[in-house]
Amino acid sequence: MYLRKAAVSLLRRVRLPSHSIFTSVSPPTTSMAIATPLPFSLSRKIQFPNQFGNGSSWSTTYADPPIWTILSIQAAIILGINVHPVFADDGSNQTNTESDIQGANISGLRKIEDGSVISNVHTSKWRIFTDNGRDYFLQGKLEEAEKFFLSAIQEAKEGFGERDPHVASACNNLAELYRVKKAFDKAEPLYLDAIRLLEEAFGSEDIRVGVALHNLGQFYLVQRKLEEARVCYESALKIKGRVLGRGSADYADTMYHLGTVLFLQGRLNDSEVVIQDSIRVLEESGQGESMACIRRLRYLAQIYIKSNRISEAENIERKVLHIMELSKGWNSLDTVVAAEELGLTLQSSGSLKEAQELLERCLDAWKTLLPEDHIQIGANMLHIARVVMLNYNQLRGMHVSDAIAEIDKAKGLLNNAIRIARKVISKSKTQNKKQGYGVSGETRRDGYAAVIILLQSLNELGLLEINRLELQESGVSIVTFWFSAFGSGKVVIHS
Repeated sequence: MYLRKAAVSLLRRVRLPSHSIFTSVSPPTTSMAIATPLPFSLSRKIQFPNQFGNGSSWSTTYADPPIWTILSIQAAIILGINVHPVFADDGSNQTNTESDIQGANISGLRKIEDGSVISNVHTSKWRIFTDNGRDYFLQGKLEEAEKFFLSAIQEAKEGFGERDPHVASACNNLAELYRVKKAFDKAEPLYLDAIRLLEEAFGSEDIRVGVALHNLGQFYLVQRKLEEARVCYESALKIKGRVLGRGSADYADTMYHLGTVLFLQGRLNDSEVVIQDSIRVLEESGQGESMACIRRLRYLAQIYIKSNRISEAENIERKVLHIMELSKGWNSLDTVVAAEELGLTLQSSGSLKEAQELLERCLDAWKTLLPEDHIQIGANMLHIARVVMLNYNQLRGMHVSDAIAEIDKAKGLLNNAIRIARKVISKSKTQNKKQGYGVSGETRRDGYAAVIILLQSLNELGLLEINRLELQESGVSIVTFWFSAFGSGKVVIHS
């Protein structure tokens, strides 16, 4: 009994950190191409068992939203914020009307008959600095990119004028860089300046203002300033709805972002309605099988899981898997991720046979698509081991020998998960010593995920020991049940 209490205490103390996963989507087709990353989950978070006692079980609860992921679409371990900014281009690309040109009243530029503008030396430098800054940023050279973006702002002011929308574009680019660097105190004034300049140039109801407000909402969402993000998204939604219409993809995009904020605020019913509407818009426009729609369907499934509506979540995930199978086949990471999500939901609903079959099929696919010691394979083995222990729980009262076989199978899976996790951790440590701060983000994330999987696999082995003791205490005629957390297990049963 002491061992059981100790294990329960350990499990209650260890908790996973909360992270949100974001990915970029195509920017709206407005004058400012502003980054609009979307939160989504590709593989349900690994959780601890939470039931013990007589007939103790390995049970997964989904009381908390799945807010971290094992594998991304690109087969990288993601345990943080993955933001890919889309920088603003020339603000005049779609604003070359006669009134826009006259309203700019830019010194040093002369208007010609077709309404276009001939650039001067400063505007030429602005474009060069903007392009160079973007290139350096995409290479991960943030310090160099920052210098070019700062220079671009100055050249925009000198070439176009202090209050010109091009300055807003340049401010947005630098703000995006600071957001990625998490220099939030530097980014926010730039976002606000960009919005103010756009409002002065085009009015507060202009679509460019709506896009800038959407971008500011994303900035607040990254920091978990949810109320500020909600206000920005709602303002952007009103503008987009009026200008673009409620059936536009850009309107649906902001609606989805608003839904994620409402979800994080705990307003599940409101979030469900908004995200359902954003999905409906995409489906009605023929984009029901797009990756944007798939991400929204997955997020809707998370809402259903949070609300303990498991059957509805299962239906959504079956739909997603069906779309992925038809469009990409089983040789796709996207398809396997969708299948694994469904397998975990099936596990939580008690459909253990189908869950195990699906997760084992995923394991075969992972072994084909990934290196044999990839941490995702260890995570999948941990998932399967938990399903196997749930099977054991059902067998222990009727078929003792079969129950013990399930324990052996689970232990083999867990030992392999531990082996993989330790290897990944060792590799991460070695690279960290050699490269220091130069180690890649993917390597760090792999190592971090491996630590979590190692801890949870060891915890599962501890629960195996608890169940072994319970079998002995229940009077089952087991003379020898040799068990080792890191070796092979042997069971000898005497009548």
